[in-house]
Amino acid sequence: MIYVRTADGERVVGSWQAGAPEEGLAHFARRFDDMLTEVELLFARLLAGGGEPKQALSTAKTLRDGLPEATVVGDLAGLGSRLDDLVAHAGKSVAEARSARDAQRAAAVARKEELAAEAETLSAEATQWKQAGDRFTAILDEWRTIRGIDRKTDELLWKRFSKAREAFNRRRGSHFADLDRQRAGAKDRKAELAAEAEKLADSDDWGPTAARFRDLMTEWKAAGRAHKDADDALWQRFRGAQDAFFARRSATFDERDAEFAANAEAKKALLVEAEKIDTSDPSGARAALRGIQERWEEIGKVPRDDIRPLDARLRAVEEKVREAADRQWRRTDPEAEARVAQFKERVAQFEAQAEKARAAGRTKRAEEAEAQAAQWREWAETAEKAVQHR
Repeated sequence: MIYVRTADGERVVGSWQAGAPEEGLAHFARRFDDMLTEVELLFARLLAGGGEPKQALSTAKTLRDGLPEATVVGDLAGLGSRLDDLVAHAGKSVAEARSARDAQRAAAVARKEELAAEAETLSAEATQWKQAGDRFTAILDEWRTIRGIDRKTDELLWKRFSKAREAFNRRRGSHFADLDRQRAGAKDRKAELAAEAEKLADSDDWGPTAARFRDLMTEWKAAGRAHKDADDALWQRFRGAQDAFFARRSATFDERDAEFAANAEAKKALLVEAEKIDTSDPSGARAALRGIQERWEEIGKVPRDDIRPLDARLRAVEEKVREAADRQWRRTDPEAEARVAQFKERVAQFEAQAEKARAAGRTKRAEEAEAQAAQWREWAETAEKAVQHR
């Protein structure tokens, strides 16, 4: 029989019949060493953080509980003390692991609550559809990486997120459905505008047609956007018609401008001729001016910027000829000459009266007649000078 001494005395470990008693003692001593090695390995793993604290605690308790009946020979008291230390350390590690799991779970719950709240905000407020959709995808990817939440809590949080995502998808779908309807309406409207523009492209009614093209452009911008391919194709039609019209108008205006410029040069040459008209002969001047005016009208229109300066020069010539004619008319006015003759006749009458009165010895009457003759003579001289200076 093999015995081991304990604090409570000796107890039987087992029997050994396979050899000498020393061999049996060595056998049970090796079993003690194996148990001690197992305990030390558990300790080492816990200290290194590589073991599972709960499993280590269970193993340590099992070893400790079985130690009084263990078929080993060695320092059982020391091994028991070591097992007590292991159980204590493993218990502490279990508590720490539990706290860490609780903290991890709380953090995981908090993060999923944040993600669910963000999803609900996006669902209710987001209008940047692509960015919001990308964010929902990123939230889902992160959601799948978060672990350690109890099933009930995790399901409740998932329902919040899933509901928010579905609401967002419905709102986004409704938005794009409305957008599709708007784009279809824009396409129809722009097709009408393009068709009208193509009809106007051949118009020669430059002013009203240009104004209508401006209105069409305003209506085009107000029509909104169709789908890109359709919108681009319709724009090419509209812009092509617009460019064709304005190119024809520009060519016409360039030709007209060249004609008007030539007309301006012709009128300038005509003005040089007009400004040389001799006004000393008013009748001849008027005849020459009439010829120039007729040729002036035949030449036609000139550029807008030349109209006022050219007309001003022609009016100056017309005024010069008119003033010459007026001066001639005033010099040959029959009424003015008749008044001069009438005044002279009155002078002669009063002079004759004065001479007759003085011959009759009527001195006072003679003086009165002479005074009246002097007055009429002055008036006659004044009227005659006025006629001569016209």
